[in-house]
Amino acid sequence: MNIIWARSIVSVVLLAVLCVVVGALVNVKAALVLAIVMLLAQSVFSTFHKQRLWRLLDAPVYGEVPSAPGIWGEIYYRLHKLAKRWHAQVRQVEQQHSRFIQAIQASPNGVAMLDDHDQIEWCNAISELHFGLDAKRDLRQHITHLVRQPDFVRYLNSHRYEEMLIMRGMGDKRQNVLSVQVFPYGENRKLVLSQDITELERTDAMRRDFVANVSHELKTPLTVLSGFLETMRELPLSEGERSRYLELMEQQASRMRHIVSDLLVLAKLEGDNKPPSDQMIDMRAVLRHLRDDAQSLSSDHHKIVFDADEGLTVTGVETEILSAFGNLVTNAIRYTPDGGAIRVSWHAQGGHAVFSVTDSGLGIPAADIPRLTERFYRVDRSRSRDTGGTGLGLAIVKHVLQRHDAQLDVKSEEGRGSTFTVRFPVYRTARRQPAPV
Repeated sequence: MNIIWARSIVSVVLLAVLCVVVGALVNVKAALVLAIVMLLAQSVFSTFHKQRLWRLLDAPVYGEVPSAPGIWGEIYYRLHKLAKRWHAQVRQVEQQHSRFIQAIQASPNGVAMLDDHDQIEWCNAISELHFGLDAKRDLRQHITHLVRQPDFVRYLNSHRYEEMLIMRGMGDKRQNVLSVQVFPYGENRKLVLSQDITELERTDAMRRDFVANVSHELKTPLTVLSGFLETMRELPLSEGERSRYLELMEQQASRMRHIVSDLLVLAKLEGDNKPPSDQMIDMRAVLRHLRDDAQSLSSDHHKIVFDADEGLTVTGVETEILSAFGNLVTNAIRYTPDGGAIRVSWHAQGGHAVFSVTDSGLGIPAADIPRLTERFYRVDRSRSRDTGGTGLGLAIVKHVLQRHDAQLDVKSEEGRGSTFTVRFPVYRTARRQPAPV
């Protein structure tokens, strides 16, 4: 830069010397005219480059450096370097901003940014779903004009954001539960974070129901046992009465043992890893076991038919499959009146191994079918207890089938019976050499 300025000064000095020489050799008037012409030329040259500089500042060019002699060339060069550096920094900031937006958009939680007047500056797609917003349409709209739930309005206006707000009835179907918390930042701006906790709420409700159901299921037989013990201790009983009471006590104790046993089975199923997909089950033995147990439980009170493909099998854990299939067959017998028919089928359909149990029993109301596999859920509680059910059988079936990647389908009509169908995936379906069942 010093060399450029030195050259410019030398040029001015040489022009001045030239004017002096002309004045000395010719006359002063000629020197004055020459000086005026040179000043005018310098002014035009300077004005041209000033306009050029203005255009460059107004619309920077990042390509070639404009050419110019002297100090103007250096100015253009330095300006070009600054513009390129600024452009690179802008691109870097834009890329960082884009990555930041992409990261927030990928978040499973809702994020909404509010200005100092609680107007929406930006929100991600999840926040749009949670609150029914539109990022473009609702820009600069006051959030309480769009999210009008009284609890949210009070929470936002309270400025007490230490605890989160639970909002129910949210989402498109008004069935979701949101956890919402506001975080102030900057100059009176706010960040509204939302999380869908519908599944957590449902799981927590199931846990509470489970604890209540276990307590209730165990309390009933314990109460009966306590009553019998008190009666036997305080009242004189005949031998027949004593035997009858002991028999009833044994029934209640057996009921508690079955409940505890089924709970332990469920806990084991939930804690174990998935069964191997290369260990073939001896389905002939499973079906033979099912048929023997069914005949024993029915005591010839039902017409039971087994229709099985003798060579068809699946991979997995044999004891678990026997437990699941056994529960389905047992339920069919328990809920089918004497004289009814039960059909057990084991065949391949489209490469899938399919097990089904069809009965002519009481049937299941359509409203109850989605909840059949819940723990302790019973369509008819009194009948379930009379038939010895714990309310955990279908929950065990569900967990066994999930572990074997199988699907359960239930079709039923009240008064006409039910069909429970289990479909195994193709990769768990295999074949053995046929042999008598």
